[in-house]
Amino acid sequence: MSDRRKRVDALTLLPPLLRRPFSSRRRKAGHGEPGRHGTGHRGTGRRRRGPRFRPAYPRPGRTGFRRWVPSWRQTLGLFGSTVTVVAALLTIMYIRTDIPADLNAFATQQDNVYYWADGTEMARTGEINRQDTPLDKVPEKVRWAALAAENETFYSDSGVSPSGMLRAVSKMIGGGDTQGGSTITQQYVKNAYLNQEQTFTRKLTEMFIAIKLDNKLSKDEILEQYLNTSWYGRGTYGIQRAAHAYYGKDVSQLNASEGAFLASLLKGAALYDPAVGAENHKRAEERWKWVLDRMVATGKLSQQERAGYTRFPEPIAPPKATGLTGQTGYLVETARAYLLAHSDVSEQEFARGGYQVRTTFDKRRMAALTRAVEKARGGLAPDRRAADRDVRIGAASVTTDGRIVALSGGPDYLKQGFNDANSSVVPAGSAFTPFVYAAALRDGVQRERGKPRTRVTPATVYDGNNKISLQTPEGPYWDRSGKIVKAVNDGDKSWGKISLKDAVAQSVNTPMMQLGMDVGLDEVGKVGMQTGLLESSLGEKLPSFSLGTSTPSAIRMADAYATFAAGGRHTEPYSVAGLRRNGDDVPVKRPETDQVLPREVAGAVDDALREAVRKGPAKPARAAGAGTAGKTGTAQDNKSAWFVGYRGSLSTAVSLARIDPKTQELLPLDGIGGTPEGTAGSSLPLDLWTRYMTAK
Repeated sequence: MSDRRKRVDALTLLPPLLRRPFSSRRRKAGHGEPGRHGTGHRGTGRRRRGPRFRPAYPRPGRTGFRRWVPSWRQTLGLFGSTVTVVAALLTIMYIRTDIPADLNAFATQQDNVYYWADGTEMARTGEINRQDTPLDKVPEKVRWAALAAENETFYSDSGVSPSGMLRAVSKMIGGGDTQGGSTITQQYVKNAYLNQEQTFTRKLTEMFIAIKLDNKLSKDEILEQYLNTSWYGRGTYGIQRAAHAYYGKDVSQLNASEGAFLASLLKGAALYDPAVGAENHKRAEERWKWVLDRMVATGKLSQQERAGYTRFPEPIAPPKATGLTGQTGYLVETARAYLLAHSDVSEQEFARGGYQVRTTFDKRRMAALTRAVEKARGGLAPDRRAADRDVRIGAASVTTDGRIVALSGGPDYLKQGFNDANSSVVPAGSAFTPFVYAAALRDGVQRERGKPRTRVTPATVYDGNNKISLQTPEGPYWDRSGKIVKAVNDGDKSWGKISLKDAVAQSVNTPMMQLGMDVGLDEVGKVGMQTGLLESSLGEKLPSFSLGTSTPSAIRMADAYATFAAGGRHTEPYSVAGLRRNGDDVPVKRPETDQVLPREVAGAVDDALREAVRKGPAKPARAAGAGTAGKTGTAQDNKSAWFVGYRGSLSTAVSLARIDPKTQELLPLDGIGGTPEGTAGSSLPLDLWTRYMTAK
């Protein structure tokens, strides 16, 4: 058989789409077809072959638009190729999709536990209220209520719903979202491993993981994990916590009717919690009936049992948060802020829970401080006296080694989240003068520009008369209106010549203001920061700065005074003594102790503060015992009052103010507690402090 005949016979065996006629190139002269005027290739005797397997498209032998209409064979081939490519892509995606090693944060969420300094539990917190429970603890009919509501073919399907996936695809193509049609396995995968985005890619990933998970775990294992991680509203994940939140009982005590209601919540807790409103209640009751009817239809509830459930199982009212009531919330927030700022634990990691926080808070001290503050508040009558309204009391106790052992942040954390013990809004008043005194004793004064500083001692005498003109090294201090600034004493009293020690002990303003000008207000501010005050709380450097225009928190004032009690050694205040997770210690930076004042300077300040208790305005504090030192503080406009003092190694600060809730402006303290004008400013903080420090 000739070669040409063999080629023709071979062509008849090709599929129709690949048969001739084929498009061919025009040959140049001398390159004609075999059998004509040449050999097919000049000088070689070999025939040049054209592209023999190009499909005939546009279709030959057709005219007009029919040339571009594919034949049924071409259409079938294109469809087959598309199916093959899609199948290949899906196979590759399935192979490359693994079951994630880590569950979503909420699925492994645990409570964070806070402990008192003595190791006893103080509080538990966590954004997710979840507690795992074994499947065999969940009554069978409660399980079937969830299955009837969400996936009645759960025990027979492959983990995915093909019809549901088709609906999702059709919604995507039609411009809608891809929700709906998920099996319980898919819902668990979405909740535990993926996110809530309604995208086609996420839906495919969900499907592949669900198939693999269905092959890896038993149906009971999947159902158990689903029930333990599903959202039921009221801050709860998992059916165990839901049983407590809605019925106040363990999940093992639920009946089919209650289980049907909880199953209703799986469709959307925000829409079916009856406590939200009447519309929710109506939806919940309808859904509850539907779930019970589905249980009958699937053979999991008899008609007789169904007939017994005619009354909607009304859930209990949402429980009020109790873990952070009273002062506990202020303690927890203080400790949380400290550990996040002084450890490598991120806010996201801490939110996942599982941490055990050992705080520095002393249970006995906290109880005593709380009682003292409540006693002080009990003497107010906001319903009868306008002067007793909008009162803010902040208090804190800090040891000489920096431990915050007690604080009072407000009437109740759940009523007022703002922590008055850690706020920087209340002017320190004359309680600030010990820092002026300490700066003068350490750095000396400069009364003439260009001359060296002069050393001062506690016995150095200053002018204590009322309305003295303040002097700078260049002369009198002029204000912006062109007037010489004069210092004023409380009650316009003139004290004559007075030692610096006595000026501090007796709260004489004029010597302290002039002393601040002589030392330099910047130097005074440095001493304040070195002993514990924050730079952000310091006031504007004007002559009144020495009389306490700064607004330190009670925690910071207690810590700063603790520096005087510690002989000039300062430790930053801290509230976390230790941190653990999963049995391992987590490092939390502990503040270091620095000698910020010479011991003799701190000792002189301590002596003046003891004198204030022995013979000055702080006499009531003598009840706290020998060695008590402290200082009252009143702003010149009587809009704030303090008492800060210490005995031994414990320093405590109490602040008092009235703050307009609308404007956040300070209001006068005149007449607070029914006392004469001008007296309550110093008496209430001092009385509270004394009651607390003398508590048994």
